Amino acid sequence: MSKYYDLIYRAYHGPMLGEEDWDLEKVAGTTSRLVRKYKLSWDPNQIVTDDPGLADTIFAAGLELAKTLGVYSRSTGRVIEFSGDELEEGLRNMPQTLSFGEGKDARTLYARKICDERAPLVWAGSSGSPMPENLFEKAMMSYAQEPIVDMINSFSLTSVSGVEVRTNGPMEIAAVRREMLMARSVLRAAGRPGMAVLAAASAVSELGDLAAANPVYMPPTDAHLVPMLNELKMDNGNLSRAVNGIEYGVRNASLPCVIVGGLGGDVPGCAVINVASFILANLVCLADYHLLHPIHVRHVATSTRGVMWVENIVAQAFARNAPAIIVTDSFPKSGAMTRELLYETAATAILSTVSGGHLEGPAAADGAANHSSGLEARLMGEVGKAVTQQRLSLKEANEMVLKLLAKYEHIFDLPGGNPGLPFDQVYDLETLKPIPAWKAMYDEVKVELREMGLTALH
Repeated sequence: MSKYYDLIYRAYHGPMLGEEDWDLEKVAGTTSRLVRKYKLSWDPNQIVTDDPGLADTIFAAGLELAKTLGVYSRSTGRVIEFSGDELEEGLRNMPQTLSFGEGKDARTLYARKICDERAPLVWAGSSGSPMPENLFEKAMMSYAQEPIVDMINSFSLTSVSGVEVRTNGPMEIAAVRREMLMARSVLRAAGRPGMAVLAAASAVSELGDLAAANPVYMPPTDAHLVPMLNELKMDNGNLSRAVNGIEYGVRNASLPCVIVGGLGGDVPGCAVINVASFILANLVCLADYHLLHPIHVRHVATSTRGVMWVENIVAQAFARNAPAIIVTDSFPKSGAMTRELLYETAATAILSTVSGGHLEGPAAADGAANHSSGLEARLMGEVGKAVTQQRLSLKEANEMVLKLLAKYEHIFDLPGGNPGLPFDQVYDLETLKPIPAWKAMYDEVKVELREMGLTALH
């Protein structure tokens, strides 16, 4: 912690800079220069790349960006600078294995390799999606009851006992604690009381995060989020989350949501920013592991061509140059009871598995509504395991992802997206099984996936 106290000191005494200057001159300008320097480009038909040199170059450019810029503090208007030695020490110290959960429900995350023959772990659930209190436990049970699920995400409560939840106030505290008590109750009922949770989804501010730091709500065997702001920024609230995580003992999951089509410009620049974000998050987020979650500037979803290319190349860059535990978030555009949700889920699971990531989600309908269910998480895990059992190559994975894109890419042109239906319209609330039409759609898509070449999918 003494090193982190020094980092906090730098946040108050580093070079002063306006936020607009940071965005335009530092981030956008430097990234653009590095893209030209390293001659970076991408092929929209090579979503899963098979070019080790490109992955290495993306990593080198990201490391240079991190060394050149550091991190901007929105709370103080100053730059937190790091030496190259500090950043490289952070890379050397990235955990290679992490244990989560307790007893028979304990799981160990590990740094995966490209085309790793070990199956990815499945961290299932629509992380942070808004969920009415009366549906919370049933919706969460739809994930917890799936044997293929290793760990679980939580929903965000929109109200507690009929009172609207507002950020950074008493209702945020109430929401976080109610959320976690219900989550624990669900896991006990599912016979999986020791399962790890990516906890405190209702904690929009550091106040909620602090409210969860108690074994009754969030045991130290859980994880919580320490976000990095766009792009390459932090504030005192998220620095407080990092300190809370380390002092309390829970795992810190870094979350930089790099915007594809934002300050990084085209796709390669955004990949460079994402690499730099992970390198810097080792120090400013005190990261135990990283969530790979770039988002599209207009569509939000992680299933667009450009976003998936970033996920693929960033995971490969770290697998080759600085192995780390990376968990790839799946935020499909489509919602439950749509065939496209299953196509998007399968495409991101294939890409993540061969690129070196674990699987998280899917947070359907951009994670913006309660239009998710345990069925698509089951498919995500089944696809990931089939990919490893079949030893799918990068080239084969790319061919399959392109076929799936052809089946769902039209949804990005729909004015209202493709939201599907809420949880209580796709699951029977008494049996907690998917309604027959939703289950039939899932079965049909699995047949399609086998016909595409994923023959190990059972």
